[in-house]
Amino acid sequence: DEYFPFTDPSFELEIFFDGEWMEVLGCGVVHRDIVKEVGRARQPGWAFGLGLERLAMVLFDIPDIRLFWSEDERFHSQFESGKIVKFRPYSKYPPCYKDISFWTTSDEAPEDDFHPNDLYEVVRDVGGDLVEKVELIDDFTHPATGKVSNCFRISYRSMDRSLTNEEVDDMQERVRDLTVEKLGVELR
Repeated sequence: DEYFPFTDPSFELEIFFDGEWMEVLGCGVVHRDIVKEVGRARQPGWAFGLGLERLAMVLFDIPDIRLFWSEDERFHSQFESGKIVKFRPYSKYPPCYKDISFWTTSDEAPEDDFHPNDLYEVVRDVGGDLVEKVELIDDFTHPATGKVSNCFRISYRSMDRSLTNEEVDDMQERVRDLTVEKLGVELR
């Protein structure tokens, strides 16, 4: 099972490309409350997405899915109908990297209920479009206890301004707090 905000159960197909898994074909049964709100309480609803943006990211070498919703002419002017060209990055604003490490298992709950998508949701809820990427950079199992620790690197970047240390630190602190509160992990 996968997680999408408006469906349960949710499913997806992942393609291993260039050393990374890429999500395509996300789908699921729409939550009953949503179907009820549109007056179709007796009918199940299905949601389905092809993942065309992800495939276009590979085809055109576009590093950030947020660019598809940009109104910035520097992005749109690079592409013409019928031509396949590689994207030329243009952001003059630097990324800000923050790491978060935590134990995904504990002595009280040795089973690993943690899923990276849960963390991605927390980070996106806090940082929104200022989050460029979230990636697992370290996975460690303690040899004596068997506890599992993960370290994720969060890349914050605005497409139209420099982020201040204060606002990135504030977002990271909220991410840390919500990660503990919502995911039940132990920060390192």
